[in-house]
This record gives sequence, structure tokens and C-alpha cells, in this order.
Amino acid sequence: MAVNTPGTRQLKVAREIQRDLAEIIRGKGMGFFGGAMVTVSEVRMSPDLSIAKVYVSIFPSEMQAPVMGILADNNRLLRGELGHQIAKQLRIVPEIDFYLDTTLDYAQHIEELLKK
Repeated sequence: MAVNTPGTRQLKVAREIQRDLAEIIRGKGMGFFGGAMVTVSEVRMSPDLSIAKVYVSIFPSEMQAPVMGILADNNRLLRGELGHQIAKQLRIVPEIDFYLDTTLDYAQHIEELLKK
């Protein structure tokens, strides 16, 4: 039974998209996201490179819902800017699906439990 591991091309494209999207989001500034700090923590590509699952970390955590809404509302804008960045490397600009990266919240929760 084979485990579905991403290929070299998937990993390279994911790294490039992560770098470019992080730059685009950083360029928007914290004001665009209501004062929250948004970090692109991981990108996972579909095997055909048509879909990018973008995991974002949002600080402070109480801003997670509003920022995810801002990302959803501006998905086309962000995808368009990404298209300008990666036009030379990829023929098709992948669809972007934003997901909340909860690893920081989980780590903080574990830390609080260990303090007890």
C-alpha cells in the first residue's frame, strides 16, 4: 500500500508559492488584515498543481475568523497577484484554498497544560 507523498515538482512549486504569497501578504500590511499578523506557514499542492492548499497562521488568535473572511473575500485579488509573480514558472495559476494553521494554538495549549 503506497503512501501518497508529494513529488519533487509539487514540493518546488509549493515552496515557490509559499514564498510569493508570503511576500504579497506582507506587502498588504497588517492594516489590510485589521491589525493581525498573517504568516503563510505551509503550502500543499495537488498532484496536477491546479490547487494550492495554503495554511496561514494568524496572530492574535482572536482575529482568526475575521482574517479568514478577509482572505476568502480577497481570494481572486491574491490569486491575480500570485499569477503575476509566477507567470514565468507555471502555465496555470493554481486555485488557492486558505486553511487555518492551528499548530501554534495547539502548542500553546500543550504548554498551558504542562504548566499546571
